[in-house]
Amino acid sequence: MDDERVLRRYEDYLQVELRLSRNTIETYLRECRGYGAYMEENTSSIVEAGTGNIHDYLRYRYNRHIDMRTQAKTLSSLRSLYDFIRKEGLREDNPARQIERPKHRLPLPSVLPLEEVEAFLGVIDTSTLIGIRDRSLFELIYSCGLRISESLNISIRQVYLCEGLIRVIGKGDKERILPLGGEAKHWLIKYLKESRPFLLKPDRVTDALFISQRGRGLSRKSAWKRFKEISLKAGIEGKVHTLRHSFATHLLQGGADLRSVQELLGHADISTTQVYTHIDGSELAEYHQEFHPRG
Repeated sequence: MDDERVLRRYEDYLQVELRLSRNTIETYLRECRGYGAYMEENTSSIVEAGTGNIHDYLRYRYNRHIDMRTQAKTLSSLRSLYDFIRKEGLREDNPARQIERPKHRLPLPSVLPLEEVEAFLGVIDTSTLIGIRDRSLFELIYSCGLRISESLNISIRQVYLCEGLIRVIGKGDKERILPLGGEAKHWLIKYLKESRPFLLKPDRVTDALFISQRGRGLSRKSAWKRFKEISLKAGIEGKVHTLRHSFATHLLQGGADLRSVQELLGHADISTTQVYTHIDGSELAEYHQEFHPRG
């Protein structure tokens, strides 16, 4: 069976049998196709490749300055691919599982101080339909600690304004119910009354909460572009995901317990949430000076 056919069947396997999210499927396929292209250039095939071939590919990627986190993602994708190949009876072993996963430290998340979050939200021009939508979107992400994919996948049916709640589908199709903050609720109501109805197009029907000027569900690329434009205007640096990091850090700094923040973020493992408990060196110095008897 040729590599392209293997990858097509693998995509069906990820989608139908494992029921992974579209984003995860695209990541796995992108990594596996890159690997397949490398194998083809080196006169080998995916099915026939051995552990040595995979080592060579990972070394090739390393030499192209691919970080350890991406290397780990590549290896996870290849392990999954060869699990499928074994399941199909095309070979008896999984050569990718004989390779140790690269060890890497989780980087500390980039966080905006509260003043910068307020500055970012405050410079959005809410005199326009798009401005009202942007303010509502970014208020919601910061208020609920959403991933960008989660916020853009919310439908009208998942918003419960009377109760002040939204229903979010996160990684692995896991559902969580989140409370809306006062500002987020205010701007959602304003958006639903004064912006979204006028962005809708008569010939396009969508239940997506956040929509573009063309009346379609807002794309990641468009949201990233708008965030960058607003950030430049506010004079701050960050990414959309920085709002989620800031949400978690600000909650913990305010006294929230780790388990509650874990639930709000939708983390399966609390160790993932613990990265937000970092305190920078200047704060440690201040605490030492204030509270230590020899400070």
